Amino acid sequence: MMENTPSGSQHIDLRGTPCPLNFIRCKLALEHLQPNEYLEIEIDKGEPENMVLPGLKEAGHHVQIIHEDSTWIKFLVVCGAR
Repeated sequence: MMENTPSGSQHIDLRGTPCPLNFIRCKLALEHLQPNEYLEIEIDKGEPENMVLPGLKEAGHHVQIIHEDSTWIKFLVVCGAR
């Protein structure tokens, strides 16, 4: 598990945001990034994690978990990189 995130990466905290709104907000944030730019996202475990991570991977983004807690997860998305 990676502890340091790339400098200059953008960050959004979507903890407490219900599905599918959290996935929509992730997609909108990624639309503002260029390929290979980074977005750091925090979401709740459970349904948000189970919907958002696979959806971002299916959209062609690389997803790497950088921190897990008992109730939330932080991950790094590389825009448009598989």
